[in-house]
Amino acid sequence: MTIQPNQQSFQTFLDQVVSDLAASYGGVMVSIGDKLGLYKAMHNVGPLSSAEIAARAKCSERYVREWLNSQAASGYVRYHPASGTYELTPEQAAVFADEESPVFFPPAWEVPASMWLDEEKTIDAFRTGNGVPWSDHDGRLFCGVAAFFRNGYRANLVDNWLPALDGVTAKLKTGARVADIGCGHGHSTIFMAKAFPKSAFLGIDTHEGSLSAARRNAEEAGVADRVTFEHVSADAYAKGKFDLICFFDCLHDMGHPDAAARHARTALADNGTVMLVEPFAGNKVEDNLNPIGKLYYSASTTMCCAHAISEKGNYALGAQAGETQLREIFTQAGFSTFRLATETPFNLVLEARL
Repeated sequence: MTIQPNQQSFQTFLDQVVSDLAASYGGVMVSIGDKLGLYKAMHNVGPLSSAEIAARAKCSERYVREWLNSQAASGYVRYHPASGTYELTPEQAAVFADEESPVFFPPAWEVPASMWLDEEKTIDAFRTGNGVPWSDHDGRLFCGVAAFFRNGYRANLVDNWLPALDGVTAKLKTGARVADIGCGHGHSTIFMAKAFPKSAFLGIDTHEGSLSAARRNAEEAGVADRVTFEHVSADAYAKGKFDLICFFDCLHDMGHPDAAARHARTALADNGTVMLVEPFAGNKVEDNLNPIGKLYYSASTTMCCAHAISEKGNYALGAQAGETQLREIFTQAGFSTFRLATETPFNLVLEARL
């Protein structure tokens, strides 16, 4: 017997799917607009014609006009029918044109681009149960992830997250030793080094390509004198000397997060602190059935769980691990204090102490 769908529910669901499909097309348009400088050509100048925007960006008008209409249909630019012009509002500019904005999003579309390019690896992983190491992904992933998190760290790390920890900012001002685990391109390490010139920073990662980028970024930022980067795992760096150990959006990617937490305990100096920054998540699946959960569960399927499985450990936490699972790992590692220090719509910021 075939069960017929409720027509109203069916239409609502179909509308949702079409909207999601349109959004995936729109992501390509955002990436193109960013790389061609189309958003910047519209920034802070008011309404412009397609010809004016094309001239400012040095692009073909006919392509630009079609792109503008896609953006207007997405609600990403404003169209003025009476004059046939297009405008980037201040709100839209903060997301698409201002590279220093904490919500500058265009580079984030590099991540789903890499997910498509790595589709065959993911399909094979599903069928075999094997993992996909971080280093095996398409190169657009590394740049996309670094850029996606960079401005959020810039906006929050020094001004909000570190002050939410007990006594950490005072130590950093007078001179502390800091380890940044899974540092990637080094943005988090560098932001701290610029803010606290009396402290010394070590960034560690197992992806040499990212470490090379981190070293270049440190040189360009003028902090190479107090920042070093090493190719070493999260359970093998120096012990007993760090006042602050940071895990930025990386613990859930590890196959052995328990070993990383145990090593952090031995690597801390007396009265040291671990700062654990993880994707925002509730503790139950039903708590995460929302747009943020949709974003993180999807990325976690192809990246986070896949890398953890490749390490053949006891865990594949995924990006929506939640505070309860994270607390259990640090409690079992010997930490006596574990608390939620602060949060953003995208992150949980947790503090662990001995």
